[in-house]
Amino acid sequence: MEALVAGVSWLAVGVSSIICFMLGGLWYSPILFGKRWGEGVKVDTGPGAKQPIGALVTQFLGTLLLAWIVSLAFNNGSIGSIVLIVAAFSLLLIAANLFAEHSWFASLVEAAFIVVMAVIMMVCNLLL
Repeated sequence: MEALVAGVSWLAVGVSSIICFMLGGLWYSPILFGKRWGEGVKVDTGPGAKQPIGALVTQFLGTLLLAWIVSLAFNNGSIGSIVLIVAAFSLLLIAANLFAEHSWFASLVEAAFIVVMAVIMMVCNLLL
């Protein structure tokens, strides 16, 4: 168990998780990619659209786990591992989306968000 917490900056995990979760609200809003993303995944993102609480909770937990993994790898000098993990997550997400017949655009928006989250998480580990 010690290997899973050695070198983890819990402050960076918490701060980056909150930043990334808040960025997700902007990323998937009509200001950035929300409208076209919603069309690509067949989800209503217009005014009055109901927010799926289960999806939001799951997203936050996944973001928290990714922040933990990034902090663990970053602070143990394994930036290459972060690149491989993010690439694997992104490609698996794209594949799942394409199986579900989501658009390429929507799939790339989601994969790019994972990359952006990882960068934010690394910067937080560098600064905090």
